[in-house]
Amino acid sequence: MIATKDEELLEALRSVIDPEIGLNIVELGLIRNLEFDEDEKAKVTMILTTPFCPYGPQLIQQVKLTADSVTGGGSIVEMGTELWDPSMMEEGAGGDWGLF
Repeated sequence: MIATKDEELLEALRSVIDPEIGLNIVELGLIRNLEFDEDEKAKVTMILTTPFCPYGPQLIQQVKLTADSVTGGGSIVEMGTELWDPSMMEEGAGGDWGLF
């Protein structure tokens, strides 16, 4: 089975870990949208767990570097306007940590 660009990028983004929580940003539901333009450059829309997350700049940079590694460069990371809540997490995420 051949992975789509979305699947390939989403899988790569699982390597980006929120250092405060210890879960990856995909499990946390922080990736809200992935789009590719005609040149296959990615636009990633993400949110943070809190508006003033002290690791926000670091996470955004890691997402850009990871997306660039999948697409060959030129990726854009945009911040979404949604407020994060635990219901955005993947099913089963956080259970091992006693979060829920």
